[in-house]
Amino acid sequence: MAARHLTVLVTGCSSGIGEALALAYHEGGHTVYATARREEKLEPLRARGLRTMTLDVNDQMSIDVAVTRIEEEHGAVDVLVNNAGFGAMGPLAEMPLSRLRRQLETNVVGPVALCQSVVPGMVRHGGGLIVNIGSVSADLVTPFAGAYCGSKAALHALSDALRMELAPFNIGVMTVAPGAIASRFGETAVAGVSLQQQDESLYAPVRREILARAGASQVNATPAVRVAAAVYRASLRRRPPAVLRVGNGSYKLYWLSRLLPRRWRDRVLMRRFGLLRLGRAQNS
Repeated sequence: MAARHLTVLVTGCSSGIGEALALAYHEGGHTVYATARREEKLEPLRARGLRTMTLDVNDQMSIDVAVTRIEEEHGAVDVLVNNAGFGAMGPLAEMPLSRLRRQLETNVVGPVALCQSVVPGMVRHGGGLIVNIGSVSADLVTPFAGAYCGSKAALHALSDALRMELAPFNIGVMTVAPGAIASRFGETAVAGVSLQQQDESLYAPVRREILARAGASQVNATPAVRVAAAVYRASLRRRPPAVLRVGNGSYKLYWLSRLLPRRWRDRVLMRRFGLLRLGRAQNS
């Protein structure tokens, strides 16, 4: 794909990986449409010459308007980067179902809706590439992140299916499984947890550990620009990899999930997040 000028649509560009990826494609000489729910958050990118648009991945009309504009101006989206998402953190047994539904709508249904919207244009233009930003959390599921881990595991599975289904039309699908990446992700996740936790919660004694899990993505985090550079280079290969692991912990945590027996892994994670202590307190 590197031999020609590309039209690129990136979601979730107000900060972090999305912002860095939009800049990487722009600096590579491609036409970039950087999007977010609130367009005022994109002013720094607009000031650097990128095209910016409002796009809410949970709103089909918003998706249709954005993709129609790009197709009218450039014929088709050559590269779609599904980056928009958030992390709903907290114990699943007490998480409001409305929050769980929003997690799945944003991280799972939204990317598929974008794919469905851009694929016809890609087919007309002879192909394209879809880049889905997943997470190593899809592989190593931890306590207090079940909703987020589940949403990313679903996105990974959907990406696998799309990769096979779209191959006959010369459309590639690359899943990115980042480790810890510097962004506002942890800040947003912690804020969401603090709204849920009440003194009467079964998990009140381990509130500190819940908050630690919410902010874990920012511990020894890899700069977003380094991640974006790796994703950008991989996406321009003649055959982009099916899965790209990048960032601190992306390989280590993946192999830990594969090699450590499940019973040992559960015990390690339960100790790390205070659940063994909570169990002893309940049984004393």
